[in-house]
Amino acid sequence: MPFYIMDRYVLRKGAFLLAAMLFAGCTTVQPVPEPVTNEPVVVITEPTPEPAKPPAPIKPPAPSPLPSVAIVLTNSQPAYADVATELANHFDDYEIYDLDADSRPPVTILSLINDANPTAVIAIGLRAAQSSVAMSKQPVVFSQVFNYEHHQLLKENSRGIAAMPPPDAQIAAWKEIDPSVSRIGVIVGEGHDDLITEAEIAAQRHGVELVVQVTRSDQETLYFFRRMIRDIDGFWLFPDNRILSTRVLQQMLEDANRQRVPVNVPSDSMLSLGAMVSMTSQASDIADTIVNVVRRIQAGQLDSIPPITRLSEIRVKTNETSSVVQR
Repeated sequence: MPFYIMDRYVLRKGAFLLAAMLFAGCTTVQPVPEPVTNEPVVVITEPTPEPAKPPAPIKPPAPSPLPSVAIVLTNSQPAYADVATELANHFDDYEIYDLDADSRPPVTILSLINDANPTAVIAIGLRAAQSSVAMSKQPVVFSQVFNYEHHQLLKENSRGIAAMPPPDAQIAAWKEIDPSVSRIGVIVGEGHDDLITEAEIAAQRHGVELVVQVTRSDQETLYFFRRMIRDIDGFWLFPDNRILSTRVLQQMLEDANRQRVPVNVPSDSMLSLGAMVSMTSQASDIADTIVNVVRRIQAGQLDSIPPITRLSEIRVKTNETSSVVQR
């Protein structure tokens, strides 16, 4: 083989070997990548909130102290004196005046009250209400007066408390005692349109028909009662002394017992005369109602107080010895 040919061969072989060595060298010096490992999963747990504490109960503000009042009684009969006793449990600053026991005339007593300047005058009974409304310079709250319209006791400066428990409560109690009662008679004097309307609405609510007659005297009352009693199964006696006398009342109750018609009366004392049931107001309820009215007067809200404020409670007493048969 010629020299130049062999030399070329040697050169090629050497170049090949050098390239192979370089290639091999490159592969040995190139850094080997580190193995990839999975990233740890980080779970963030929110802290469990503590249960919310209920808000502390808000205490109502303590009522302001009651103002000074003058309590005027017609007399000391229990119906009036019991209310005065209950009122004394509410008021710290008060004076009680009994028109029947005091030797001074009402004008003198009311003059003393005006000089004392109480926030309100509380009049219990008709005579006390008439004197107080006529002469008091302070607002008057009267109670235990049925015929307030007839005596013109509602003035700009006076407000009244209902003389009877709510008619709805009375009829509801009556139906509970005698579910069969369905037609009730009422006789009352003039000037009680609002009360009659309220009683009629209450009667309808309890499925009772109300038979109403307006009269002007006790004899007229007895006449209409004797006509009415044939067609009713209950009689509701309202405390209207203008159309009732002791004699007529006794005759009515005797006739009712003879006809076996139960009578609902407004006083426990009438049970002994033969009435079936009495439905009366509570002295404590009357006093509570008066206190609420006085608080509104104290707050300067006299104009927003209704002319007559209703009572809330009723006391029911039956006459177990009565000869009346409930039907």
